[in-house]
Amino acid sequence: MNTHTITEAAQATLAGTLPFPEIVAKLIAAGVEYYHVDYVGMCKQFYDGEGGRVVTPIPCEGLPPVAAELDVAALRANILDSQTRGQTWRDFSRRAMAAGVQSYFAFLRGQRVTYLGRTGDQHTEWFPGASPQD
Repeated sequence: MNTHTITEAAQATLAGTLPFPEIVAKLIAAGVEYYHVDYVGMCKQFYDGEGGRVVTPIPCEGLPPVAAELDVAALRANILDSQTRGQTWRDFSRRAMAAGVQSYFAFLRGQRVTYLGRTGDQHTEWFPGASPQD
């Protein structure tokens, strides 16, 4: 995996300088198969599917604690706002944590994101234009 490109993509996500589809393209080009955003551990972990891993911090202060229950309706509204209104990743994260997301996995080849709550509840969203039939 290309650690430099992964780190640049992670920084661009935090800064809001690139849209999600461009971040995904950079990560795929860098050899990333999937990544894990851990709001409890405040880090992102990028994996190549062959045992490689790159870890970057989430240096955001003032984020709320993760809510006890996963609120899928609030999470879906948050995702829609990101897709249609281009909210920042920090705002997305704040709202996701308030909706009970403790972490999520973005599966780049699988074109989906699975969000996890504190009790093991989960919700999967497909990338725009992707679906289970693809």
